[in-house]
Amino acid sequence: MQKINVMVTGLPGNMAIGIVRHVLADERFRLVPYSLTGPDITIDTHTVDGVSVTLIPTENRDGKIAEIMAATGRFIAIDYTHPSAVNENAALYCRHRLPFVMGTTGGDREKLHAEVAKANLPALIAPNMGKPIVGLQAMLAYGAENFPHLFDDYQLTVKESHQKGKADTSGTAKAIVKYFNAMGIAFSEDRIEMERDPQRQKTAWGVPEAHLEGHAWHTYTLRSNDGTVSLSFTHNVNGRDVYQKGTLEGVVYLNRKIEEGAPPAIYSMIDVLKER
Repeated sequence: MQKINVMVTGLPGNMAIGIVRHVLADERFRLVPYSLTGPDITIDTHTVDGVSVTLIPTENRDGKIAEIMAATGRFIAIDYTHPSAVNENAALYCRHRLPFVMGTTGGDREKLHAEVAKANLPALIAPNMGKPIVGLQAMLAYGAENFPHLFDDYQLTVKESHQKGKADTSGTAKAIVKYFNAMGIAFSEDRIEMERDPQRQKTAWGVPEAHLEGHAWHTYTLRSNDGTVSLSFTHNVNGRDVYQKGTLEGVVYLNRKIEEGAPPAIYSMIDVLKER
């Protein structure tokens, strides 16, 4: 089996570091030792498990990406950067015909999808790469499609807790809210309750101290207007491993579509699950 060349963006961020470690340990992949990084990063390289990765600053990215592609051949970019970089990075990938897996949340998502579709570029874009959570999304998507008035007389409360370094509201929470919207609930994304205070996460939420720097706890509570019925959907993830492994499954899926000569498309993690 020919190895899949991948470049992981976002070093020295924690998510990117974890992805690099999985890539290095997995015989299906070969790491392209470069990474897009943010404007506040002052180092030139970052070492992960003894492997040095050159960091590419915001200046002259086009020239560097062209140089890397000429030297390496085809590869897939894995994007775990910052919400503010989503659209800029996607535009870079589109200009260079560089297939990518976008795990970064935030940014202008409508613009993101529109630009990738216009560029006719194969990509996988998902607000959550963890397969168990994606499975829940798939079930809610089924409900949204088939039961549009299921919760017409219900109110929704959404609470999410992530590590303090997460800058934006959870993309997964936003996506799940849309499914409930389609099932009859009027609820806007700005009503999602975010928790980023480690002390409250530990004492009020019960997040284990070992995972305060990397967790995703979500609860969606539905209550009927007359107060007689209450439903709650909860998914709590400690650590980042489930997302990192799911991301690599997404890379394998996208690479297979490219090798099969499938028409360029924007795929989701639900697409990945359907072929498992």
